Amino acid sequence: MTEQLSAKNWLDQGLKTLAKSGFTALKAEPLAKAMGVSRGSFYWHFADIGAYRAAILAHWREVMAEQVIAELETMPNSEDALALLLRRAFSARLALERAVRSWATVDPEARAAVHAVDQRRIGYIENLLRQAGFPDDVVRGRAQIFYWAFIGFALSDPAQAKARQEAALDELLRMAKRPPS
Repeated sequence: MTEQLSAKNWLDQGLKTLAKSGFTALKAEPLAKAMGVSRGSFYWHFADIGAYRAAILAHWREVMAEQVIAELETMPNSEDALALLLRRAFSARLALERAVRSWATVDPEARAAVHAVDQRRIGYIENLLRQAGFPDDVVRGRAQIFYWAFIGFALSDPAQAKARQEAALDELLRMAKRPPS
């Protein structure tokens, strides 16, 4: 690479590496080699590998939660944001989700990041359910069920039959419809 790399370049490469090879691959030398630069470029942006890993977790939250929410928030009010979110979540490639959750099983900082993202996502789903007219006594439980379904999907065998996945998504979408008045 001839242009100077930004911290974001390093973070984007880190997310790709994390999804493909897991958190143990987040090391300066192999990342620099993959990007065609020296380790000095890495250390220009990050004090050490610990600072880089903390930045990776923050970047993961930004990409996998905040950007998704921001995109849904730009949809016209007539759009069914919850249905769009469910369709998106259950059609995504989730190697990165699996990798971060695997990392969280052995690292307290990653575990805290996963917990924070889980709470952010569940809170957003609760808001969507409230906006759709669900009563408060239904909102929390249904949001948790949707999220558990997503986590189960994210951690399950990706080679599952397409028809089975579609049937499960159809049932979730049925649960996301506005309650009768």
